[in-house]
Amino acid sequence: MGTVSLDRQGSLARLTLSNPAKFNAMSRSMWRELTMLVDDLSVMPDLRCVILAGEGGHFCAGGDIGEYPAFRFDEASLRAFHEDEVWPALQALLDCPVPLLAQIEGNCMGAGLEIASCCDIRLASASARFGAPIARLGFPMAPREARLVARELGTTVARSMLLEASVYSAEALLGTGFLTAVVSEAAVAVEASTRSERIAALGPQSARLNKQTLRRLQADPTGDSTWDDAYAYASNNEHREGIAAFLAKRTPAF
Repeated sequence: MGTVSLDRQGSLARLTLSNPAKFNAMSRSMWRELTMLVDDLSVMPDLRCVILAGEGGHFCAGGDIGEYPAFRFDEASLRAFHEDEVWPALQALLDCPVPLLAQIEGNCMGAGLEIASCCDIRLASASARFGAPIARLGFPMAPREARLVARELGTTVARSMLLEASVYSAEALLGTGFLTAVVSEAAVAVEASTRSERIAALGPQSARLNKQTLRRLQADPTGDSTWDDAYAYASNNEHREGIAAFLAKRTPAF
C-alpha cells in the first residue's frame, strides 16, 4: 500500500514517499497520509523548510495502478478519488506556508509530476525522467490537476506529455524553467540538504510572506498587485533584525 513518512530535525523536515516495489507510486492511503502530514507541517510556526523526496532512488512513478479497477470505472467513485483524495493533498502542498523543496530522482511521472508541481524549489538528478503517459492507459488528467501541471510546466510541454505520452529528461525541463537545478545522482541528496539549510538560515517570516504574495499573484495574475496587509510586517522583529544586522555588519539572528 505504501506510506508517507515525516522526519523533523529542528527547523527542517523531510517528507518521504515510500512504495518502493512500485517506484513510490501513490496509493489512495498515501494521498490521504500526505494531506494529513502537510496540514500538520503547515501549523508548525518554527519550521523553515521541507524536503519532499521518494525512497530508493525514485521520486514517484504515478498512481498505484493496481488499485484502479476497484474504483475507476464508476463516474462517482472516480470523481471522489480525484476531488476528495488527490486534490486535497495537492491543495495542502500548494497552501503550505513553508518553503517546499522537491528532491527528484529517477521516475517522476503522473502523480509525481503533480506533486513536484506544488513545490517551490525543484532539484533533480541528471537521470530523472518526467512525464504523464496516462494516454497509454486510456484516460485523461483530471481538470484541476491538468491546470496545475500546465501552469508549472508550460502548456506546450504539458500538451506533449498528455497527447503524445512524451517523457522528458531533467536537462530538457531545466531549459523550460520547470526545474531549479540539475545535479549528478551522487550529489542530489547533499544539494537538497544544502539548499534547505540555506533557506532555513534566512528570514522565515520573509519566506512565508513571499510564498503568500506569489500565491496571490498566481491566483489573480491580472488583478491589483497590492493589498491592505502588504506592508503589515513593517514593525516585526525579523524585519528590524535583518536591517540592524546589515548595518552592524553581522550575521542576523533569525
